[in-house]
Amino acid sequence: MTKVSFFDRRIGGNFLKITSVISTTLSLVVLFVDIPTKQKHTFGWVFLGLLALIYLVIWVWSNKLNKIDINVEGSDVTIKVGDIFQQQGLKAIAFNEYFDTQVDNNVIAEKSLNGIFIKKYLDTDVPDLDRYIESYAFDTSEILDSSPNRKLGKKIRYQIGTICVYKDYLLTAFSKFDENNRAQLTMPEYLEFLINFWDKVNNVYGQQDVSTPIFGSGITRIKGHKRISDEDLLKIMLWTFRISEMRFKYPARLTILIHKDKIEKINLLDIKSARNGV
Repeated sequence: MTKVSFFDRRIGGNFLKITSVISTTLSLVVLFVDIPTKQKHTFGWVFLGLLALIYLVIWVWSNKLNKIDINVEGSDVTIKVGDIFQQQGLKAIAFNEYFDTQVDNNVIAEKSLNGIFIKKYLDTDVPDLDRYIESYAFDTSEILDSSPNRKLGKKIRYQIGTICVYKDYLLTAFSKFDENNRAQLTMPEYLEFLINFWDKVNNVYGQQDVSTPIFGSGITRIKGHKRISDEDLLKIMLWTFRISEMRFKYPARLTILIHKDKIEKINLLDIKSARNGV
């Protein structure tokens, strides 16, 4: 899949920067080296071929780009392909608004990040995690109400964006559940989650690195936005981070992880250029 056009102006800009250095170097060289007249045409064609190859390499690199470093309002941010469980520092795992831990493909899907965390990376029994969450010192404003008639899962409902710090994980209430335990959000709710999440991170990160997935990528349904892409979600995350009060103090940084199967649909050159004002 081609994400960046062959004639994209940013490719042209990078190409001109490289060729200007090459041209300046060659200009200095020919001041001291005479090129035989018979070989000038050959050298000319070789030079043009080299330029074409350089342009092609820049275009391929732009389409294969899988990591960028940007600065958002003074905070260092890395966006890259990777496994969130292999990152240093705090790792955000999205739960639903009940902090459910029942991985049975009815409440929590086994292949979701939430399910993988519980099934593979949780270093204790699930009941122990449940007790930890129940006894966690949430703010009273973060506990919304109880749903005693809920047939599957827990009963206590939390404000989206609420964080429970468990060892080096930030368990966060992300998705709302309907009566059929299907995760979904409206766009205003998605924005509410992100703004709350960044503000909560600001209170708990303790100058540690923080890694997050692209929130909303995968099974969560955003009402009224059936075709919203992972790239759109990533841009929304960066926008809400920029307008929030969250700022990472050096050397701490934010890392947003992209699943390896999703990178072909995300134009990181576009995001990097937008952040740099190109």
